[in-house]
Amino acid sequence: MATAPQHTTQPPKVLLGVTGAIACYKVCSLVRLMVSRGWQVQVIATAHALDFVGEITWRTLSQRAVECDAFAPNSDWHPRHIALADWCDLFLVAPCSANTLAKLAHGLADNLLTETALALPPEKPLWVAPSMNTRMWEHAATQANVKTLQARGVQVCLPTAGELACGVTGAGRLPEPEALMAALVDWEASRAL
Repeated sequence: MATAPQHTTQPPKVLLGVTGAIACYKVCSLVRLMVSRGWQVQVIATAHALDFVGEITWRTLSQRAVECDAFAPNSDWHPRHIALADWCDLFLVAPCSANTLAKLAHGLADNLLTETALALPPEKPLWVAPSMNTRMWEHAATQANVKTLQARGVQVCLPTAGELACGVTGAGRLPEPEALMAALVDWEASRAL
């Protein structure tokens, strides 16, 4: 009896962009979940993200130096944003602030995270997990930016409703790390098919 061929893939290399939103603290748990599965996680942090969760936390959890400066000295001749885009299997921006969401929708590239997203090869998936105040999430400009990204094939992990850090109750919460991880595990399984 013949056996079905086994599809084996290496554990994924995830580029994790973190932006300036209080939900950064939740993403620390997501990094732990990914690393515990043997995934390689490379964090790219915006300057404002590091105001919420410090570089040493990201470095310790991911077991890799944090990338945040497009012009930092580099031992390789490759520009950082190109090398990072080439390295990863998937680029997830979580939390994705309203500001970064707008930059991604309009192709702005003014920091290492947005430069890397713009340099991402078309066959590599870009996921965003927005997190912001309810009024910001529901604003027509934000909703138009979401539609623009979805039309380009970007996977948008929609925020959930609940109590937000600003004291408002409504949509805008980053999905829980376990929910994001479940979606990533589904993506990983689809790669093996």
